[in-house]
Amino acid sequence: MMWKMYHRGVSALVMGLAGISALSVVLMMLITCVDIIMRRFGQPLPGAVDIVSLAGCVSVVTALPYTTAVKGHVAVEYFFQKLPRLGRVLADSFCRTLVALLFCFMSWRCVVYGTALLRRGSVTLTLQIPIFWVWWLMAFSFAVVVLVKIYNLMHPGQEMMKP
Repeated sequence: MMWKMYHRGVSALVMGLAGISALSVVLMMLITCVDIIMRRFGQPLPGAVDIVSLAGCVSVVTALPYTTAVKGHVAVEYFFQKLPRLGRVLADSFCRTLVALLFCFMSWRCVVYGTALLRRGSVTLTLQIPIFWVWWLMAFSFAVVVLVKIYNLMHPGQEMMKP
């Protein structure tokens, strides 16, 4: 029962972030198209690089939990498959624990860095858009990756969701 609720909650977070990723890709495409069309008339879109850069970062970082949940990462399984079943389970559990700890650390450091950017008032060059929120979004996405890894540790050998 508890794992079912956990699975539903984390899946909703993963899908929400995947939706943000998709919208970011669409935004990049639209801004690029508008900028190209406007350049034909001698009026490039001011801040297009700022918006596309931020949207690119957002699209990549918010897609990470989904890719992790569907086990979409590249894996080298040649040596892994040579291990006996117990060896595979232990190696997989060790790697997942290590990755979860790494993403915990990265999430924490993104919050720290984003907070420092907020205090400094760091903004994009052209449009002066504050950038601290991108780092906080990265921290949130990394935390969701940790939640996915915890699910994977409790359910070895299966992905959290189907692609």
